[in-house]
Amino acid sequence: MYQGGYAGKILRVNLNNLTTKGGETPDEFVRDYLGGAGFGIKCLYDEVKAGTPALDEDNKLIFTVGPLTATGAPCASRMA
Repeated sequence: MYQGGYAGKILRVNLNNLTTKGGETPDEFVRDYLGGAGFGIKCLYDEVKAGTPALDEDNKLIFTVGPLTATGAPCASRMA
């Protein structure tokens, strides 16, 4: 498994039925989509239909972090 600054885990929380599902981050995902913003955009592109209203229950709220978060690197903790 590729680590490179990532914990290698994904946690999905469904607030409609109050369930959680954990999993491993695929190596290709980490290699192809750099940082937290890249992860979030890829998830939205794959999992949310185009034109979904912002507050629709089919939309996603995604929190992601990049590989430099908590390292002390300047601007590594910003939100996108």
